[in-house]
Amino acid sequence: MDAVFFHDGKWYDEQPLLIGPMNHAFWMSSVVFDGARGMGGLVPDVEEHSARLINSANNMMLEPDMEAGEIAELCREGVRRLPKDIECYIRPMYFAREGFLVPEADSTEFVLAVYDNPIPPEGPFKVCMSSRRRPARDMAPTTAKASCLYPNTSLALADAAKRGFDNAVVLDPNGNVAEFLSANLWIVRDGVAFTPAINGTFLNGVTRQRTIELLRADGVDVVEGTLTI
Repeated sequence: MDAVFFHDGKWYDEQPLLIGPMNHAFWMSSVVFDGARGMGGLVPDVEEHSARLINSANNMMLEPDMEAGEIAELCREGVRRLPKDIECYIRPMYFAREGFLVPEADSTEFVLAVYDNPIPPEGPFKVCMSSRRRPARDMAPTTAKASCLYPNTSLALADAAKRGFDNAVVLDPNGNVAEFLSANLWIVRDGVAFTPAINGTFLNGVTRQRTIELLRADGVDVVEGTLTI
């Protein structure tokens, strides 16, 4: 697999060895990340993804050491280091090395992974209703793209696959539609695009925001509201 990694001021062609069982990120999951895409040398909305990473780090009591523009430029550099004809997944991350229950903010470190990961093909996919829900904002760090939130997604996706589905619709704690397990959700009816309003239980996706902007610029009505089953 084509991949490059950046950590502690250096680029690597192999995964750098970062943590062990005594590190806070290993056993307490003090890890945040973001996920951007690189296609044909282009990296759409990488600044927005980088800014969200910093926000996630702050919300998880970490101490990011770079500005969004610096992270974005590292992401672009990673894409430039790989063949131009591949589709990249770009994953900048912050994690805490030290701490017991609470991470020691000054032990925060940055790592970036950029690797070949083709975009899923366009077309229909089969979904079911998930038996799991998004957590409430007073139950989990829902304002961060934090690794500790993703076992819920993994369990739900595995359950959907066992039932013969590709994905699932997950509800918020109030029983309203939140999102797909791995993407924001849209419904188009009578020329109007509907999507669940952000209520603090799921992330306001960067691609979601860009889609709203592009649809409205093209004259399409977009309604952010409460969707129910």
